[in-house]
Amino acid sequence: MLRFIVRRLMLAFVTLAFLLVIVTLIPNIAPGDPARKIAGGTASPERLMQVSESLGLRDSVLTQLSKLVKSVFTLDFGDSFSVATGEPVMSLVWTSLGNSVKLVILALIVIVPLSVLGGLITAYKKDTWIDRTIINVGIAFSAIPDFVAGVFLLAFLAVPVDFFKVQAAAPPGANPLVQIQHLLLPVIAVLMVYFGYIARVTRAGAIAALDSDYARTAFMRGLSTPQVFRKHIARNALQPTVAVLGTQLGYLFGGMVALERVFGYPGVGNLILRAVNRADYPVLRAGVLVVAVIYMLATLSADLLIAYMNPRTRQSLGDK
Repeated sequence: MLRFIVRRLMLAFVTLAFLLVIVTLIPNIAPGDPARKIAGGTASPERLMQVSESLGLRDSVLTQLSKLVKSVFTLDFGDSFSVATGEPVMSLVWTSLGNSVKLVILALIVIVPLSVLGGLITAYKKDTWIDRTIINVGIAFSAIPDFVAGVFLLAFLAVPVDFFKVQAAAPPGANPLVQIQHLLLPVIAVLMVYFGYIARVTRAGAIAALDSDYARTAFMRGLSTPQVFRKHIARNALQPTVAVLGTQLGYLFGGMVALERVFGYPGVGNLILRAVNRADYPVLRAGVLVVAVIYMLATLSADLLIAYMNPRTRQSLGDK
């Protein structure tokens, strides 16, 4: 098990090193002059020179990379290049990350139980109208992009029903219940996209577990189908579900850009998009790296949890 963790950590470090190189090259390979994008089209040559030096574009790529590595270890990416903010980069990132954490936690609290329950019900009622209805509805919702689902919810829920809020960001100082109220529509939009996918994965895992030797042995011992599901099927069916959730956490943090734009939510995805539009490379670098680290930690945690849930996997990992 320890060797497995060490191998995964080494792979994560290699991936992070490769990403650091890519992020370092962004200002150098971006079309146009990054300094002119930041300083404006009417900037003087002296101002362009100053911006280029602050960007480090006059340094070699290795020097830029070493500075970026130092920024990662010190968590100091300097100040934002945006005239509208000019704040420390990590202050912007931590604020946006905190907003994303609120949305992701609430989304997981809603999505995971409903999707897993839906998958287990469809496996229990396999090939019945209940199974077909849940799966078909899930597939139909999964085909809708998240931002389209968001617009649909705004038009049919937020406008006619005052309880649902158009803006996902609650007013400053709002209590937790008000914050949850503002986040309901984005969470419902994410649920519409993910329910069918997670439910189908859980259903497939449950059906595979039903066909296993230990399930047949449990039936031969006289256990009822609900007892077999509760004691044997659910735990084994959740293993592929955990793997899916681990790989999708990166999207939930950094990939919901369109959905955050629809609801005006200041999450990490929205921060990265604004950094791209403003050529704010320090914020862009920090945001991309934070999302990448979250994604790697989520996938590693999912792998460890799967190994814990499966004794055979845990034993094989311990033998290596």
